[in-house]
Amino acid sequence: MTAYTPCFRREAGSYGKDVRGLNRLHQFDKVEIVQIVHPEKSYAVLEEMVLHVEKLLLSLDLPYRILRLCGGDMSFTSAITYDFEVYSAAQQKWLEVSSVSNFETFQTNRMKIRFKDDQGKTRLLHSLNGSSLALPRILACLLENNQGPDFISLPAVIHPYFKAESLRNI
Repeated sequence: MTAYTPCFRREAGSYGKDVRGLNRLHQFDKVEIVQIVHPEKSYAVLEEMVLHVEKLLLSLDLPYRILRLCGGDMSFTSAITYDFEVYSAAQQKWLEVSSVSNFETFQTNRMKIRFKDDQGKTRLLHSLNGSSLALPRILACLLENNQGPDFISLPAVIHPYFKAESLRNI
């Protein structure tokens, strides 16, 4: 399943130069990807979701890295989380643009999403969630990483949307 979601975050004490601009927007848009699967398949599906987000970043020709988070950096709801970061040329640092997690039974237990196994025992399914891409940060990185002296060269995958190869041609 996928969904376009407007997101809102409220953060106390988030002031200063590190949270200006597109770094920590309090309102932003993203595309969520969600799967609810059999427990025996959840880690294979997680790898498919990671490959899906990686394919998106590859198609945009952006410098990226994938981080597997340690327990202290994950929410208590997640069994495993991968973060995707894109390099911001202007800020000279990596910015998180996506996150993919396997929550195992944490969410499905609360939603009571169950199935009967081969022995007739009721079991919980596993839920996985990811953000395909955080749109504001992707846009900023596209502009920063593809800037020439008097134009911005666009990745081939988005040429049809602009009917041009660079923003100079528009």
